[in-house]
This record gives sequence, C-alpha cells and structure tokens, in this order.
Amino acid sequence: MAAAAAGPARLVRCGQKDELYRSGLRSGAGTALHGLAGAKRWLEWRREVELLSDVAYFVLTTLSGYQTLGEEYVNIVQVDSTKKRVPSFLRRATFISLHTVVPYCLEKALLHLEHELQAEAESRTSQSNPALGLSSRTLMRNWIQKQVGDLTEQQKKVVLQAVYVLKQSIPLLHRLHLAVFYMSGAFYHLSKRITGITYLHFGGPQGEDQSIRSSYKFLGIISLFHLLLTISVHTYSFKQRQRARQEWKLHRNLAHQKNTTKEKTTGRHSRCTLCLEERRHTTATPCGHLFCWECITEWCNTRTECPLCREKFHPQKLIYLRHYQL
Repeated sequence: MAAAAAGPARLVRCGQKDELYRSGLRSGAGTALHGLAGAKRWLEWRREVELLSDVAYFVLTTLSGYQTLGEEYVNIVQVDSTKKRVPSFLRRATFISLHTVVPYCLEKALLHLEHELQAEAESRTSQSNPALGLSSRTLMRNWIQKQVGDLTEQQKKVVLQAVYVLKQSIPLLHRLHLAVFYMSGAFYHLSKRITGITYLHFGGPQGEDQSIRSSYKFLGIISLFHLLLTISVHTYSFKQRQRARQEWKLHRNLAHQKNTTKEKTTGRHSRCTLCLEERRHTTATPCGHLFCWECITEWCNTRTECPLCREKFHPQKLIYLRHYQL
C-alpha cells in the first residue's frame, strides 16, 4: 500500500478530533468527581482530573501502540524522524509527558511562584485560591515557598517580572509554532516537533492535501504577521511604562519634600493601602480608589486590576491627580 507524508489538512482534522474526544473524557471525569465528592473537591482537583484524563487517553492509544481516534479518523500513522519506523516506546512516552504533564507542571509552578511573591500584599487570596489544587499545596508549593524565602526583596521583584514575562511568552510561542506549521505543514503540536514524531498517510488519494498546501502557507504568513504585530504592541507598551517610571523617579525626590510640607500644613494624612505610608503623588484608578503613583504603577506591571475591588482596567486609564491635597 502506498504511503505519503500526511499533509496539514489531515493533521489539523486529526488534532481537532482528538481534542473533541479528550474534552468529552475530561467532562465525564469531572462530572463523576462532582457527583461523588461535591463542588468544593471538584474545584480543588479539576486540573488534576483533566490531566489524568488526557494521560489516560494517550496511554491507551499512543503509548500502547494504537492509533488515536483522530489518527484513525483521517487514516494516518505515527513514524519517527526516519519515516521508516514506528516511534519507540521511549519517544512516545516523552511525547505524552511533553504534551500533558509538562504544561500542567509549568502552569502550577508559575501560579504558585506568583502567589508566593505576592503573599505580603495578597496573603488571604494566596491561601484560599482553589485553582492551586490540594496536592500541589502540599508538595510543589512547599518547595517554592522555601526557595522564595531565601530571596531578597529586589530579587523577588526581578523574579516576579520574569514570571510575568514568561506567562505572556508561552501563548506567543504556541502562536509562533502554529504559524510555522501552517507554512511547513510538518508538526501540528510542539511536543511532536521536539520528539520528531511525524505522520504517514496510507490509502486514498495521495495528492489531496497538496492542492490546499498553498492556502495553509498563506494562512501561516498572515498568522506570523499578526504575531509580530502583537509583539510590537506589547513591546511598545512595555517601553512606555518603563519611560513613565524613569520620568517619575527623576522628579519624585524633588516633589516629595514639597508635597510632605503641604500635607503637614493641612494636617491630613491619607495613607496608601499598598505601601501603608502617607500617599505621595495621589493617583486614581477608574473605579475611584487612590494610591501612590509609584505603588499603583508597580502593581500594574503584574496585575491589571484594582488592588481593593479587583475591577479590571488598563494602566493607561490611571489618573495622576496634580495638586491633590486630601
């Protein structure tokens, strides 16, 4: 039987079909847990149940040497980089780990690290967030908490910025990989690109995907252009915030003494709820809460919401109240 490299159309249909069946399996497992243990346990273990469902799906298919339901649907078979052999057991196990376990661990690690670094400002939220999960609270979080405890305040700020950048970069990396797939038509999932797992198509017309390959390349070029535009906008916004902070630091020391004198003259001492000190250069959020300019802009580097009422807003909406006396 003739065989040819599977085209992008079949790979996309295979991925969509597998995602459909995985979603059904996750939904069924979540419903069972909700019915047996209640809503609270379901919220605590929801991500773990989804992970186990995905691992079970690939263990029963890929790891066991069978086609997934999506692969069977479009009649394609996994092969290694030589395109002459079925991927080895180790290669398939590595793919499953990269496709399911690694994203889960990375997501949890970043979530715990972010909450630990913000523990002083959000101690109650960090302790009661159900998205963290019970198992990770007793294992991963304890290790991260110990590592964070050894950092200085300046190091904590740097790590918090790195976490924010990493969380923003991961979706961009997936979009870049998808654009490359549209143009090359080889690897639909990043985990398969890393492990070198490709597909061969058996039976049927071999040239059906060739007729639409040019359309996928055009889609890839558009996706890549859109990604570059998104990165440019994010970079410009970041530079604007950095420039605003630098300008603020230049005139802060000069203006602080004047503002302190005015506040003492009026006898009114309003405090910022972020630094718990007298408010300097009062700045208002769109929801009406007041903070120091430096405190609220520092907050917006990682969280685009009001520290008090949690209303979402863009940092550009902050209002610096000049000559504010109260």
